Amino acid sequence: MSLELNSYQTLVFDCDGVVLNSNKVKTQAFYDVALSFGHDKAQALVDYHVKNGGISRYLKFEYFIEKILRLPITESLSGELLDGFASEVKGGLLQSDIATGLKELRKKTPLANWLIVSGGDQDELREVFTKRGLFELFDGGIFGSPDTKDIILNREIRVVNVQKPALFLGDSKYDYQAADNAGLDFVFLTDWTEVSDWKEWIQLNRIDAFNKLSDLVNN
Repeated sequence: MSLELNSYQTLVFDCDGVVLNSNKVKTQAFYDVALSFGHDKAQALVDYHVKNGGISRYLKFEYFIEKILRLPITESLSGELLDGFASEVKGGLLQSDIATGLKELRKKTPLANWLIVSGGDQDELREVFTKRGLFELFDGGIFGSPDTKDIILNREIRVVNVQKPALFLGDSKYDYQAADNAGLDFVFLTDWTEVSDWKEWIQLNRIDAFNKLSDLVNN
């Protein structure tokens, strides 16, 4: 397929699985931080995480505490899980492969506003992107949890930071739902996704797909 990138005023990128090859980093971190409660409960959290890719860690740990551990949510337990997860993830994000072709894609779309809209923690994302020399590419800003992608997109559309036509580049079903809810076009990237049934899913929903970001440069 061919995609007219220059027709878009805004490009919105998910982070994990799109800009950074970090999906497995976070999946492993969810397992490790929950393992003290037993393998079965840790695996249940991983299963929920993979099934709900793109949803923030805050919501996933709420689910873990309430539905898997069947405990009341307390500040101490929630904080312990979140801190442990953040500690494991940050190092992985600093080491994860960066998508090839990212800077070439930026040169190909010089007039487009670029944003990160991720389920990852916003402060963590901004720190990692600064350390990895990626911050300057995203002139529209880097946004993440605790706000959801729906909240972020609606807000940034309202303040005219996201101008249409706009394109969302994602690797999860939630990315597609958030883009669709906000009236953005969507492209699914397959190379690093953890969506196991993605082939059937994109065909069913008639979603355009590329293997990776570098494919967009030469399309």
